[in-house]
Amino acid sequence: MAEAPTIEDIRKAHERIAGVVHPTPVLTCAAIDRITNCRVFMKAENLQGVGAFKFRGASNAVRSLSEGLASKGVCTHSSGNHAQALARAALERGVPAWIVMPTSAPRVKRMAVEGYGATVVDCEPTLQAREDTAAQVMEDTGATFIHPYDDARIVAGAATAAVELLEAVPDLDVIMAPVGGGGLMSGTCLAAAALAPAVRCIGVEPDGADDAARSLEAGEWIAQESPDTICDGLLTSLGKLNWPILRDHLETILTVSDDSVIEAMRLLMTRAKTVVEPSGATPLAALLARSGTIEPGTRVGLILSGGNVDPDSLPW
Repeated sequence: MAEAPTIEDIRKAHERIAGVVHPTPVLTCAAIDRITNCRVFMKAENLQGVGAFKFRGASNAVRSLSEGLASKGVCTHSSGNHAQALARAALERGVPAWIVMPTSAPRVKRMAVEGYGATVVDCEPTLQAREDTAAQVMEDTGATFIHPYDDARIVAGAATAAVELLEAVPDLDVIMAPVGGGGLMSGTCLAAAALAPAVRCIGVEPDGADDAARSLEAGEWIAQESPDTICDGLLTSLGKLNWPILRDHLETILTVSDDSVIEAMRLLMTRAKTVVEPSGATPLAALLARSGTIEPGTRVGLILSGGNVDPDSLPW
């Protein structure tokens, strides 16, 4: 699929992954409401399978394949949540998966991918090495490549989180989500435009990886260069498929400091009793900072995109 998914594609994705992907809860917290002076509704994708929304898109992509293609397996290159998500999605369908991972990938993530039965293929920690190794795997196996975010099947699957949020809280004023490659935020924009067009969509990025914010300000796609942030899920460049969706639908993209992200993580853990990784805490960090964008009393939906935090490496 080369074009952006339609609302019909998103609805089909929701049906396709039902029973495989968790319909995650929408959390509320009186303390966070008081601190932000807003009504806050948090879509807890940190409680999703593999601990992140990525399982939605990966499941939709794998289950969209014909029997013939699926039998040859799937392949991707990733050292993050997409690696685990695709490995588990392949396991759920009973097809092989090859995950190209840089040698610098955390051991805990490699073990998780292997735990889902995927074959890990090592490569040097450069984008070129990842792409070249994945190309060789596909040539050797016939596996289908599933991009982490620049794929309409992935976007349609990611959009189902926003569909569920809007079904649970239909009178939201704002939805905020992190922006890395843009799969989650572009899916959120498409779902909101179709189901609740009055809802304002706001993206959030860390200061040290703000290519989408700079792209939106410039009106043209700008590549990510030398990102530096604790938000390891938001280090990549914005996807070419996702950029025009964000350009056309986002009200703005707010940027947040790593210190504010850590503050948001602590607040979620101590007050909402939920563990959220740095990338997933960025929307709350932006709401706490506010930047004059969100008025008191606003009904705000936050997508907590993931919860994969190494307990031995918490950022405090």
